[in-house]
Amino acid sequence: MTAGSTPDPAKIPWQSQTPDGQVLLSMPWEIFVLGVAILSIVNLFLAIVIRNPDLDQVITVMDSILIAIFLVDFVRRLRVATDNRAYFVHGTGWLDLISVFPLLRITRLLRIVRVIRVVGRMGGPEAAVRAFFKDRAAGGLYLVMLIALVVMEFGSIGILWAERTAPNANITTADDALWYSIVTMSTVGYGDQYPVTDLGRIIGTLVILLGVAVFGTLTGFLANAFLSPSKSVADPAPAPVDPDTRA
Repeated sequence: MTAGSTPDPAKIPWQSQTPDGQVLLSMPWEIFVLGVAILSIVNLFLAIVIRNPDLDQVITVMDSILIAIFLVDFVRRLRVATDNRAYFVHGTGWLDLISVFPLLRITRLLRIVRVIRVVGRMGGPEAAVRAFFKDRAAGGLYLVMLIALVVMEFGSIGILWAERTAPNANITTADDALWYSIVTMSTVGYGDQYPVTDLGRIIGTLVILLGVAVFGTLTGFLANAFLSPSKSVADPAPAPVDPDTRA
């Protein structure tokens, strides 16, 4: 590769360990983890700046989901790594491990730095975006999952802020708001929790629209995954015929 040229994403050693100890899984996953890390830092900022028990409860629930994602990320990298010591020492494996713990959430800033370095290795944001959507199925799935996390969290915070002090309100706690967002996004709609204010209904409408899009996309992805023929069971190509063996 000549100086100043753009790296070929196809030559990036995905699903392997680089000589410097880094473990690269896939561009869609790296960008997804970047988004999750940014969301985690935003939650830390909100918890410090806004002192509110209900907000803290929403953030605590969402951070539990983010911790599970970080743990999955760490286990996946550990399984792909061919040299665990190099991964821990030089490939920031220690960072992946300690960033799982809630009290050390600030270390997730370094996760953002790592993904930025991966993007630089690929040739910049434009090349990274192309690589992200090259695998449309995985890229679309991770993007929808990230949108679902954002909608569930900020939809819950917004609906609680709009409803909690309204007369006859039935969404008055963090539990109510989270339950409303989950039920609404899943298109179940029990009707036991609902907004009564104009602002709450506007926020609820956004949650409904985004939730239907997210749920529909996930359903379509799962249907495609189950109905698409597997490459491993596809009919093999016919073997070439040796002219000398023909009758």
